Amino acid sequence: MPVAGALIAAQLALAGCTTGSGVDRGTTGSIGKPMTSADFQQQESYWNSRYARDPASKENALNFAAALLRTGNSDQAVAVLQKAAIRYPRDREILAAYGKALAADGQLEQALGAVRRAQTPDQPDWRLLSAEGTILDQLGQADAARALYQKALALKPNDPMVLSNLGMSYVLTDQLPQAEQVLRIAVVQPGADSRVRQNLALVVGLQGRFQEAQQIARAELSPQQAEENVAYLQAMLANRAKSGAIRTAAKANTAPAQAQAMPPLPSG
Repeated sequence: MPVAGALIAAQLALAGCTTGSGVDRGTTGSIGKPMTSADFQQQESYWNSRYARDPASKENALNFAAALLRTGNSDQAVAVLQKAAIRYPRDREILAAYGKALAADGQLEQALGAVRRAQTPDQPDWRLLSAEGTILDQLGQADAARALYQKALALKPNDPMVLSNLGMSYVLTDQLPQAEQVLRIAVVQPGADSRVRQNLALVVGLQGRFQEAQQIARAELSPQQAEENVAYLQAMLANRAKSGAIRTAAKANTAPAQAQAMPPLPSG
């Protein structure tokens, strides 16, 4: 899936840390070069062999599950982390990762429960607050989600991934200027990585500034990834225009007779 294409839902994801030499499980640290699907497949193979040798290892379970999520195998990631959660029932990192995997697999209510079990109200974890927010966003509870992002930012000011999640929350409710404002703050923070910049490219493109979106999308990606993102942006814009026309037609078809006779209002 193109980077930008995955971001509206999947990028609303839990920020975590990387164990050992493992894969990126949502860290906000910058990356040396864009990673390709071949890189992700290689990481999955590496951690698969490590996990097979020692499935009781927390490091192996977390990194193997993260690699599986990167390659789209969310159901298998859920299975790996479910076993880990049974083995480590009070481990916040395991429970948080389990919640992320459940969300990626579409099991949002279960994901919410896992993340909330991992949280401790007397010492809240900003990563878990952000993770809970992303799940609430996918459940359509934008106001509650944004309140959690603000709490996370109070604990971890200007964290680029939390800001990115907040920006994408505005995308989900079609508040694109607000989304762009937040994402422009996010991209200049230390540690903002490719995913944050690709979210900004998406939002700029959705507002019709396609050339600017292309420049952002192509700034650091491989030519193939950049072209995939550009194609995705084009499809998003086409679908957005089509959806607008459908909504306009639907309103016309359900309006009173006197309203249908009125000239259309100018768009924009």
